[in-house]
Amino acid sequence: MRSTRRALTAVVSAAALLVASACGSGDDDESRATTVEVFTWWAEGGEKAGLDALVARFAADCAGQTFENGVVAGGAGINAKQVLDARLRQNDPPDTFQVHAGAELLDRIDAGQVADLTAAFDSWGLREALPDGLVEGLTVNGKIYSVPAGVHRANVVWTNDQVLSDAGILLPPKSLAEFVGNLKRLRAAGVESPLALGRDWTQLMLLEAVLLSELGPQRFTGLFTGTTPWTGTVVTKAIKDYGTILEYSNADRDSLDWPQAQRLLIDGKAGYQLMGDWAAAELTANSFAGYDTFVFPGNGTAFQWLADSFTLTTGAANPDGATCWLRTVASAPGQQAFNARKGSIPARTDAPTEGFTDYQIATAADWKSGLPVPSCAHGSACSQPWQNAANAALGAFSTSGDAGVLQSALAAAAKQFIRRQ
Repeated sequence: MRSTRRALTAVVSAAALLVASACGSGDDDESRATTVEVFTWWAEGGEKAGLDALVARFAADCAGQTFENGVVAGGAGINAKQVLDARLRQNDPPDTFQVHAGAELLDRIDAGQVADLTAAFDSWGLREALPDGLVEGLTVNGKIYSVPAGVHRANVVWTNDQVLSDAGILLPPKSLAEFVGNLKRLRAAGVESPLALGRDWTQLMLLEAVLLSELGPQRFTGLFTGTTPWTGTVVTKAIKDYGTILEYSNADRDSLDWPQAQRLLIDGKAGYQLMGDWAAAELTANSFAGYDTFVFPGNGTAFQWLADSFTLTTGAANPDGATCWLRTVASAPGQQAFNARKGSIPARTDAPTEGFTDYQIATAADWKSGLPVPSCAHGSACSQPWQNAANAALGAFSTSGDAGVLQSALAAAAKQFIRRQ
């Protein structure tokens, strides 16, 4: 990796650096011209398998270009984002980096760190191949700065069928009120934590699902565009309902990451967990098959999406190679190969589904027919600073239970960070 080379040369004397540059600059320049550093946090499991499949397509599509793995493992992307921040500040960018599509990229755009990809996006036919809601989420001031590789659905509830059956719950709840009723039944049946829940962004996911049920897709999206006030009475009701649901979750929620919370579901200590559909891979890895899924009650056909995307950095050492990588990412065969291994679905609605699970095929059908709705918890609806502020407010509410303070904090964050596009 270029960053590794630079870190190593930092301990070499100035004289040695001059000698090295005089003797080897030509070879280094040639290597940079044919090497594409792709920066991700996909280091293991289905994510790594998906990346490997995409790399194989890239090798076939982009003869003469060499993939360089710029992976930074750990923290579900948190570690990688910190490293990326440092590299961009030091003018040491990778050629392309992974990002959640949408508002998460706003600060990079403002800083001039990513290139305008609108012309390539159009020439590759993506405007026709992607749902309008996704294209709208990718567009900033009329321009597009990232290419989506695949889509996950966030507003999915996962169940432990045995726990629910033991409590006499045999059907998915059709409304928010029925869902709360089921949580009460589970608690009465001796299930201490009917809803498995983790910290920060997992709590934001839950709040978003409740808001979506109360407001509907259009007004929910308006919370992040400025057309729906966070101070409104419907938001007040949603926060009250969220607080009620929170009472039926595990008391140690603020200390658990989502896989640890999912362990409660697997071990029969919870009946439900709200989590994106990447949860399936974790359940499979734990050899747990006694589950079912349904869309969060009241969300209807809303498909709350997050899309893994790639950029072209303005300081890319190999922009031609990076553009070829992006073309592979954008292609129907590339998306089929990537998502079949990763467990997500193609962002393109015309990509083949060979090798997909039954769940992926059903979700891909929902993606075609449903209504795409962005998520702040996953960067498609709000910027990273806004998400951080929302997570902090929810963490405080998890302890205090003060709904008024939570609503005021969320309204203040919106006022500070909202971006009209």
